[in-house]
Amino acid sequence: MTIVERFLKYVSFDTQSADETGQTPSTDKQWDLARYLKQELEEIGLEEVELDEHGYLYATLPANIDGDIPTVGFIAHMDTSPDCSGANVRPRIIQNYDGTDLVLDAEAGIVTTTKKFPELLDHVGEDLIVTDGHTLLGADDKAGIAEIVQAMVYLKAHPEVKHGRIRVAFNPDEEIGLGAHKFDVERFGCQWAYTMDGGELGELEFENFNAAAAQIKVTGVSVHPGYAKGKMINAARVAAEMAAMMPVEQTPECTTEYEGFYHLLDMQGGVEHASLTYILRDHDRTKFEARKAYVTALGELMNQKYGQGVVAVELKDQYYNMREQVEPVMHIIDIATQAMRDLDITPRVRAIRGGTDGAQLSFKGLPCPNIFAGGLNFHGPHEFLPIPNLEKASQVVVRICELVAQR
Repeated sequence: MTIVERFLKYVSFDTQSADETGQTPSTDKQWDLARYLKQELEEIGLEEVELDEHGYLYATLPANIDGDIPTVGFIAHMDTSPDCSGANVRPRIIQNYDGTDLVLDAEAGIVTTTKKFPELLDHVGEDLIVTDGHTLLGADDKAGIAEIVQAMVYLKAHPEVKHGRIRVAFNPDEEIGLGAHKFDVERFGCQWAYTMDGGELGELEFENFNAAAAQIKVTGVSVHPGYAKGKMINAARVAAEMAAMMPVEQTPECTTEYEGFYHLLDMQGGVEHASLTYILRDHDRTKFEARKAYVTALGELMNQKYGQGVVAVELKDQYYNMREQVEPVMHIIDIATQAMRDLDITPRVRAIRGGTDGAQLSFKGLPCPNIFAGGLNFHGPHEFLPIPNLEKASQVVVRICELVAQR
């Protein structure tokens, strides 16, 4: 089975995760891919293939060389984003892409244009896997799974390529921020690992946002509006006032690179009750703490104005910047960049404007940078996967295994 065939098989499984179901995996349909992968890993000859009660799949490729070689791991997630349907994905391959707009569904008028998606032009002459315009593709992160599995197949078939003990893991629920929560780092047993979950060719990431969620609840006082003076507290108006006090230039649509933000995810409200849901992000830990303090201070200010208990602010840290965990072991970055250069890939070391399972795993004692998986425009119908990216990412996995054994 080629890597493309493998990827196309994986995207036939609907593995969309879901928030707040209270179970792991968050959706039962993720089990279907997990069980399929378990059987596949056993068939290709991996050992210690274990699917645990939470839907986490672990396996081992034994070393084929003696010596004190570190055990390295490769990780990808099985779920796809709740933002867009992953059911009945109908991929097609555009051969020798010519640089024009991609018509995904002519009848429905769904077109991936080069004006809106100029990254297409970086892949003229390549074969691309695209959607039919009505679902996401699922390269995030089924491309990562295919790359890891294909690399293990290659290493099994080429014993002349020397490597130490290799561990692989595929987990559920990354897209809802829970992929690492029940990941058994001790069972995995690696000195370090790489998630294959990045985007464009050459991307290598070991910095990510510090992240927190802010849930703001407003309790108002309802009185007949004709007789409300000095009595009514309109919760919706208080919430709107508080939202207006957030820095308008520090939102996702106004920031880039290392700039953090306050992002209003949801706003609900009436006279008696209202709520605001924010996510707070910043790469810098000091600035991150200042953002949380600012939201807390706004809540206190509203309570001073409208009365104690009107506004309640609940802050919850979600994950932290993995850089502080990776910096003491920078050789794992050096190995990844060397692997790319050896394959004539220019490394693009960049900070993630988001988070990965690797960030959480790094703080659980498993340093875990993120390597490109090759897809672009994730989480929507304009997602596409250049086949050369898919193939080269798998080659990077193989080369990393070689380099670790040579150190």
